[in-house]
Amino acid sequence: MEIINFNNSHSVLNQYMAEIRDIQYQQNRLLFRHNMERIGEIMAYEISKTLPYCKKEIPTVLGTATTDVPCADIVLGTIFRAGLPFHQGFMHVYDKAGAAFVSAYREYTDNSHTSIAVHVEYLAAPSMEKKTLIIADPMLATGESMELAYNAFLSKGTPRHIHVACVIASPEGIEHVKNLFPQDNTTLWCAAIDDSLNEHKYIVPGLGDAGDHCYGEKI
Repeated sequence: MEIINFNNSHSVLNQYMAEIRDIQYQQNRLLFRHNMERIGEIMAYEISKTLPYCKKEIPTVLGTATTDVPCADIVLGTIFRAGLPFHQGFMHVYDKAGAAFVSAYREYTDNSHTSIAVHVEYLAAPSMEKKTLIIADPMLATGESMELAYNAFLSKGTPRHIHVACVIASPEGIEHVKNLFPQDNTTLWCAAIDDSLNEHKYIVPGLGDAGDHCYGEKI
């Protein structure tokens, strides 16, 4: 499995990452969601460089232009609710792609909030058979939500290639994905890979709960 860590190179993406991590910046949900979208747009552009391309003739008012265009059949998948702004960034770039949504939520199973279970309740997706599947989920912490989403998407067919895109990943989450996804046709894209998970299974230093920063606290 190829792993791309954008934090190893310099780009404007690093500016957006610095802002969404900042405690003061996070107070403005609109700005936080907007930067999530922009990070998604940048990742979508970088992923586009790896897609198969076909030549296409375009009639113009003065003749015919020939250009290379992506010919992959793409499905963009995400996990409610934190993934929505990130997913929207990908949709801005791949406006002709199909969309797949799954609801997965974590639930602490002990009073100390150190053990979690993840549940899936809803799935809406087109066929995945022989398509390019991009799973956009901002936080790859334990990897359990990603596992359940992936298994849910597989019920709609087997993709030709899988791109897992996340804003921040933990080493534990990456290891989980490496053990779960097929090695020969999966690429993992991360804006940053952080140090570890804390006792509550949050990424450290991370940025906190991405869904809460986007939409407010839940009860």
